Amino acid sequence: MTERSPAPGGLALVEALVNTLDIESGADALDTAEGRTRFAITGDEGAEQARALRESLRAVLLAHAGHPPHRAVPPLGDLLISAPLVVTVDPADGSAALVPADAGSLHARVAAAVAESLVAGTWTRLKACEAADCHWAYYDRSPAGRGRWCSMQVCGARAKMRRYRAKDAQGTARPGPVVQNAEDAGSAD
Repeated sequence: MTERSPAPGGLALVEALVNTLDIESGADALDTAEGRTRFAITGDEGAEQARALRESLRAVLLAHAGHPPHRAVPPLGDLLISAPLVVTVDPADGSAALVPADAGSLHARVAAAVAESLVAGTWTRLKACEAADCHWAYYDRSPAGRGRWCSMQVCGARAKMRRYRAKDAQGTARPGPVVQNAEDAGSAD
């Protein structure tokens, strides 16, 4: 996990919610009053609902990156079905938007963010790091949209080192001696 610029628009809320849990250390910001206040969560039940939403979002973000979820979670659509949105139309320019019917509802705010990002074409760019000890949410700004890690310097480097070590253990990471021509191969000078 690393600090990056936040995802655009409403996806910043989704990214921030998913990143309330540091999988590596086990620290959960939703366990703190400050963390709950940040997302307007009240009570233990509200925190449990927010955790379920967070993990369903993480599963979707893992899917965006081409990975299966790390554990079984309720489908995101099931959690957002009761999050009513309303259409607003700006009288000045006629632009329309879906907004939460209840601005205090975390589920409705997330549903509005998903809808906004679908229209903007940015939804599938929000991903979860493929590192099993991370799964940090990040916005993939790579030109081809094929980013795999929240940070190439941390999670990407660790993954590449693990791959290298696995190849080394199999004897395929280090090339043998370079032979320039047949005469050099037979000389013992």
